[in-house]
Amino acid sequence: MTTIINGEGLLLGRMASIVAKRALNGEDIAIINAEKAIISGSRARVLSIYSRKRTRGSREGGPFFPRRPDHIVRRTIRGMLPYKRPSGMEAFKRIKVYVGVPSDFSGKEWETLDEAHMDRLNTPKSVTVGAVSTYLGAKF
Repeated sequence: MTTIINGEGLLLGRMASIVAKRALNGEDIAIINAEKAIISGSRARVLSIYSRKRTRGSREGGPFFPRRPDHIVRRTIRGMLPYKRPSGMEAFKRIKVYVGVPSDFSGKEWETLDEAHMDRLNTPKSVTVGAVSTYLGAKF
């Protein structure tokens, strides 16, 4: 059975580390509303960090950084997995990320991660993943 996690209002890094750990333990996880996840920090700082990640490297050789919000969340989770080893590859395959709520999950129960909620922030400065991906040029 797949665990459905609502990404709305969750801190991206904390959510990614929790999801990575649960996927390594063999759990199937689907994250919905990925574009509403939060990245803490001032808007200018966060956007400059992500634009630097996007423009690093060459067009032919990479490294390649995604634009779409679901791919950004998935890439963040991948960074917390040993994705080059068999256990990490299997765990990464068990994670699905969606923009919005797919019709398959509309009637099912969702889970929110209280330990990753944005209420833990001391500062009101934050940016959504959707805003970052729009800045990077995504059309979703």
